Amino acid sequence: MKEREIVIIGAGPAGLAAALGAKDKGAKDILIIERDQYLGGILNQCIHNGFGLHRFKEELTGPEYAQRYADMVKSAGIEISDRTFAVKITNKKEIFCLKPGEMMKLKAKAIILATGCRERTREMIPIHGFRPSGVYPAGLAQKMINIEGWIPGEEAVIIGSGDIGLIMARRMIFEGMKVKAVIEIMPKSRGLRRNIRQCLEDFSIPLYLSHKVTKIHGKERVEKVSVCKVDESFKEIKDTSFDIKCDTVLVSVGLIPENELLEAAGGLIDKKTNSPVCLKPYQTSIEGIFSCGNCNKVYDLVDWVSRDSYEAGGLAAMYANGELK
Repeated sequence: MKEREIVIIGAGPAGLAAALGAKDKGAKDILIIERDQYLGGILNQCIHNGFGLHRFKEELTGPEYAQRYADMVKSAGIEISDRTFAVKITNKKEIFCLKPGEMMKLKAKAIILATGCRERTREMIPIHGFRPSGVYPAGLAQKMINIEGWIPGEEAVIIGSGDIGLIMARRMIFEGMKVKAVIEIMPKSRGLRRNIRQCLEDFSIPLYLSHKVTKIHGKERVEKVSVCKVDESFKEIKDTSFDIKCDTVLVSVGLIPENELLEAAGGLIDKKTNSPVCLKPYQTSIEGIFSCGNCNKVYDLVDWVSRDSYEAGGLAAMYANGELK
């Protein structure tokens, strides 16, 4: 079992910034483990601009922001193991990984978890109906269009006004689709104001606040959705139901921090948010295991992910060097 000073799981914006933070605090032996073959994580499919305004004082696309950090990490001489899947960590700071053709076993002085989030799906919200084709998490649809070059349908309804859903409304318009409506159960949108303006209002896409989708119609393919207004307790208001014809439904109802590795190792998890219970800033309940980025808490801006993850990396380096108790 090879021993390392610091092992970072995840090479998205959090993992890359944490590596730089650890390096600047004196860590000499840093390994980043990434299951994909590219650095940057989810940023690689976020081809819209709006990133880096705080961090770099200029407007970048997601891939451009990711490349800035990837270049800094490579320039710092930090080791990266891509196409490497971390399958298990232990409370003794051991890491078991799968890499094509081999199993890696490592032991670290400090581990930094930068595993990000996964999307909530249609199954996590109560909607009647069958399971027809044409229902997608918004992030998956983003990958389909921006990375794979697939168009999910012709007429779409978006459930939830999270930022990914708002951005995808505009993206689908650019690809020739018709976005019929965005349905939000809350009385206020959860997305950034600039995204509401630039992605909905600029394209005259209706936003129905205090409404919910009650049924998805269709067996083989989505045919339409039923929508109704809700009161303050989210109960359906009688005689407010109406249908919207569509063949595609995007679900943008929030993110869940990815912390199964930590939980399996015995780390404490907040059951309401699926975030780690941190006894000190970025330090999980298992000594020597740190957490940063969206697996620590869900952020609105990647600039703040980079800022906080850099700090987390520095703390992990101090711990590994015996400077932090």
